[in-house]
Amino acid sequence: MSNYHIKGLEEYYNVYRKSVNKPEEFWAEVADEHFVWRKKWDNVLSWDFEKPEVKWFEGAQLNITENCIDRHLLTNGDKNAIIFEPNDPKEASEHITYHQLSERVNAFANVLKAEGITKGDRVCIYLPMIPELAISVLACARIGAIHSVVFAGFSSSALAMRINDSNCKMVITSDGSYRGAKTIDLKGIVDEALEECSCTTSVLVAKRINSDINMKEGRDKWLQPLLDHAPKQCKAETMDAEDPLFILYTSGSTGMPKGMVHTTAGYMVNTAFTFKNVFQYQNDDVYWCTADIGWITGHSYIVYGPLANGATTLMFEGVPSYPDFGRFWEVIEKHKVNQFYTAPTAIRALAKENLDFVEKYDLSSLKVLGSVGEPINEEAWHWYNDNIGKKKSPIVDTWWQTETGGIMISPIPFATPTKPTYATLPLPGIQPALMDENGKELEGNQVDGRLCIKFPWPSMARTIWGNHQRYKETYFSAYENKYFTGDGALRDEVGYYRITGRVDDVIIVSGHNLGTAPIEDAVNEHPAVAESAIVGFPHDVKGNALYGYVILKETGEGRDHDNLRKEINQIITEHIGPIAKLDKIQFTSGLPKTRSGKIMRRILRKIAGKDTSNLGDTSTLLNPECVEEIMKNAL
Repeated sequence: MSNYHIKGLEEYYNVYRKSVNKPEEFWAEVADEHFVWRKKWDNVLSWDFEKPEVKWFEGAQLNITENCIDRHLLTNGDKNAIIFEPNDPKEASEHITYHQLSERVNAFANVLKAEGITKGDRVCIYLPMIPELAISVLACARIGAIHSVVFAGFSSSALAMRINDSNCKMVITSDGSYRGAKTIDLKGIVDEALEECSCTTSVLVAKRINSDINMKEGRDKWLQPLLDHAPKQCKAETMDAEDPLFILYTSGSTGMPKGMVHTTAGYMVNTAFTFKNVFQYQNDDVYWCTADIGWITGHSYIVYGPLANGATTLMFEGVPSYPDFGRFWEVIEKHKVNQFYTAPTAIRALAKENLDFVEKYDLSSLKVLGSVGEPINEEAWHWYNDNIGKKKSPIVDTWWQTETGGIMISPIPFATPTKPTYATLPLPGIQPALMDENGKELEGNQVDGRLCIKFPWPSMARTIWGNHQRYKETYFSAYENKYFTGDGALRDEVGYYRITGRVDDVIIVSGHNLGTAPIEDAVNEHPAVAESAIVGFPHDVKGNALYGYVILKETGEGRDHDNLRKEINQIITEHIGPIAKLDKIQFTSGLPKTRSGKIMRRILRKIAGKDTSNLGDTSTLLNPECVEEIMKNAL
């Protein structure tokens, strides 16, 4: 039935209308016809945004791995499920069929059980982009353990915070990882993190870089010998529709990262449906998303969405610049990639390089290009369209979040006419609303406001782990009976949406959502620092970079500011990770504050972005004179 696979604009409008007028009926049909259930649901949806509480497919029972693996074995067992492309192009790529994936996931699931992991236990996964990462995620899901993947670029204290918050019983890691020409000591980072974690009793270690590492007696075990002895059959645990599948942490605008909880059935249905439509996946296509599985993009569109559709999904360990800037294009030619999904940051970085890097490769296999992580700017869009898609592969500029679980607003290739910088139209089942400052919905087109969603969708996060109150305050308190995305957006004359950026203190740098509060907390730990304020400013490659305004305790002339800058960035690296380092650090004697003591970041953002023609109303400032000083010394 075409409900599941939309192929034209008229069909999109028909399906969309149905999905909004009769959402329960629409999603029940999708769920009924395209997945295997141990038991069907008693009720499609119950919801109350006041509480907030949302339940999809209540009473249904299933296991997501039976939908991602087992059901493909009869018809597509010998088809590639995962193609692994290593960091070093001289190392052979690995092709894992659905049969092989089944055996490897089952063996891993048996290892977890033998190590005492049971349904509902939390398992932290801190691995590079190697097959074990996807396999360990699926092995957890197989036995009903809740996986919490932490991106392997986070520091030990950021890792410890996440392990402790969800009380992880086990950590799965590797001796180290490759990143371009560098190696990273992941096991050392885990050891350091676990000094602060009493909940973790076992660590499984995959071999990747064959480095000499410390193995703690009674806690640490090499993974491979355990897998070699584990049976290759493991009965999948029966899960309720609303049982948690995973926790994934996202930056808060204040302090502690938020452990978003995604449940089983709704997440599966929505990621599979959006994958099929947004990428127009056909049976023998090779699909490649360049994200890391440590982010939601990797969960939904490297692992669960593609595998639920029986797709071939490519996992890439490396970086776009190693061994040179042609690496992405070389991989596309080598594996004849049909759908390519990457971030604007990568596109901007590659667009700066010589076109020879692109032109020596055959990209004719490409059918659809995708963009994710932040809105794509016009210049990058055209470069991508002209040089990579050769103007024949539509670009899907996808808007969604960790919290939404799946893509929310995006063109459907060959159906929705694309428009640079616009995410275009909501996908079926998604009901966006633009709100003004006073909480009133803005009707009609050519309006600009705050983006909310007014009706539940199956893959929405259900809560923040261990803190439902914070979930309510963060997403459901700003506008009555609506989910607030934290993003601003505008709707043009034909109803297309353009995302205009975060309206809170979260800055998207190279596709990473970074809350400013935790970075400021880290900066303020430097013994010489009295106070700091972090804002974003436009950056050619990263989209945004971070600018720090720092007040020192003593402003003595003789201080070595360059050294201080290095030390401050070192502290940030230790607390959060190198992704949060500041590009610019300006030392100042004061920060513009309102009489209630709130830092006026709007002014600091304008100065950082060199846009000082109109600083807006400064009459409420307690210390307007500091603005002059900051402007005079701006970097």
